[in-house]
Amino acid sequence: MRYISTFFGYLLSFSFGLTKSYIPAVFLLTVLSRLLLLPVSLWTQKNSIRMVEMQPELNRIEIRFFGDRDRIADETAALYKKRNYNPFAGILPLLLQIVILLGIIEVVRHPEYASLDMSDMTMRNIDFSVYPYVAGGWYWLMPVLAAGSALLLSLAQNRMNPLQAEQSAAGQLGTAAFSVGIAAALGAFVPAGVGVYWICSNLLTIVQQFLLNRLIDPRRYIDHETLENSRKQLEELKNIGGKRKRFAPNPCAARERADYKRFFSVANKHLVFYSENNGFYKYFEKIIHYLLAHSNLTVHYITSDPDDHIFEMARENSRIRAYYIGERRLITLMMKMDADMVVMTMPDLDNYHIKRSYVRKDTEYVYLFHYPLSTHMVLHTGALDHYDTILCVGEFQFAEIRKQEQLCRLPEKKLVLCGYGQLEKLQEAYDRSEKQIRDRKKILIAPSWQEGNILDSCLDGLLKELLGKGADVTVRPHPEYVKRYRGRMDAIVGRYREYKGTDLAFELDFTANTSIFDSDVVITDWSGTAYEFSFVTGKPSVFVDTPMKVNNPEYEKLGIEPLEIALRDQVGIRLDPGRLEGAWEKTAELFERQKDYQERNIRLRNQYIANYGRSGEAGGKYIIESLKEKAQERKRRKES
Repeated sequence: MRYISTFFGYLLSFSFGLTKSYIPAVFLLTVLSRLLLLPVSLWTQKNSIRMVEMQPELNRIEIRFFGDRDRIADETAALYKKRNYNPFAGILPLLLQIVILLGIIEVVRHPEYASLDMSDMTMRNIDFSVYPYVAGGWYWLMPVLAAGSALLLSLAQNRMNPLQAEQSAAGQLGTAAFSVGIAAALGAFVPAGVGVYWICSNLLTIVQQFLLNRLIDPRRYIDHETLENSRKQLEELKNIGGKRKRFAPNPCAARERADYKRFFSVANKHLVFYSENNGFYKYFEKIIHYLLAHSNLTVHYITSDPDDHIFEMARENSRIRAYYIGERRLITLMMKMDADMVVMTMPDLDNYHIKRSYVRKDTEYVYLFHYPLSTHMVLHTGALDHYDTILCVGEFQFAEIRKQEQLCRLPEKKLVLCGYGQLEKLQEAYDRSEKQIRDRKKILIAPSWQEGNILDSCLDGLLKELLGKGADVTVRPHPEYVKRYRGRMDAIVGRYREYKGTDLAFELDFTANTSIFDSDVVITDWSGTAYEFSFVTGKPSVFVDTPMKVNNPEYEKLGIEPLEIALRDQVGIRLDPGRLEGAWEKTAELFERQKDYQERNIRLRNQYIANYGRSGEAGGKYIIESLKEKAQERKRRKES
């Protein structure tokens, strides 16, 4: 420190010789130290820009390998090496700042380094060699001014510094609080001259950052739109399973840990099903029933719903083993999956947070549809690319998937003609139900929950055309709409609370499907409910052409019209949401032609839905045969 202090003593002596006054001398000293550090400042500016420039790639690494800390660390290190970036490089400027600060403190405490005496450090009766916390009085202004300059610097850096500008609001607040705290402490517990240096340094740093941005403009290197998109995707992943209050206990944590441990304690697992929540069992039900009746397989059933009724079934049937694994822990579990086969209704495997197993490369991933229509418009781009086997609803999906494989040069998957068990369950319930004979026709309005749906775009106009015409109208919103937009739904119900007619009802209880299949006509936009209704009952549907739900903007590249569009004119009629005049007359005409539509819709169902009434058998047989082949292959490898 003696050598460093001697050097800064020379600088202070030189500055004092030019200015003949202490504060101007300290200001000039600060300018000189900044000039000496200019090469380091330029290097820091470039380094900060490079770090922000890489941030989208770093975010994508964390998204791709979310939950796998070791893999994230390895991929991050590989990226740093590829881009010739050293993450510890930012420490050097900080160390230099500390060294300089310590040198300045020594020079102020011992003015002999600068060949000055105590009288030189006094200006207008203010002694800059004293400690404000000792002197008190007006000297307490020094820590206040030092903290104020630090706050001003933090606010400026939040806007101008390329690295600090990309910090979160909480990060910026933390940085500012730390800087202000350090400045206040320096201003109070070191000589007042050091406080002067600190104030000058903070103000000059603002000017320096402005000049650096003019010299090396961050906007030329940083793609802020890409950065923001990657940040949003990562934030969505971090919020999986919903936000919980900090330090709030998770009531299912112990149960989840126990089930996680129990799952991996079972060796030689052959078959695993994963269900996102209680409502997804209905898609697996037919296949699981067949497996339990025609094999000795144990069904390992993972669910992210602690109240899933599969746990009751597991208590009654020892061949069903149920596990509760929340969405966050599921990420790690899937990475360590050690089963022969995994069956899921979740698309986008390996595209986002749910990955194929890192432990076993031979695990067969089987996708089961939870809707009976096309694959290439509603699903995201590449949603099925990383599955090995698809249990298809009908042959029409074969053409769509094969075309996708050709366009993207993907290896061919196993395509199994399975069918759609949920439609069969609805058919069985409908066949068992008691058919009511009514004097008045019943119209059900059952929209989707996407933006621009009937409820948000044209419900009032539609009801104006239908009410008071001798038919009963029921509005049954999508459960997700009520969940997400409760305020909107309450406002809609409130608008019709004083309606004097008896022909309008809102159905907000979704526990049964009775109202759907008891209707004479269903009016929807893009909800799959209409196809379930028309394929089960044969009755016609009315489609309001609101904006389409398109999750794959590239769907037209396949050159195959999605069934969601192609069937609208076949199972019923279409209405323009902007021209609803005459909607009653068109709907009433469907009542008269109901028999014609029943014959047509049942024919369409049999044409597009494979193995109707036997989907569980088709899917179950494939699973049994595939697992037998895997067992035989293991046996052959062992013998050889």
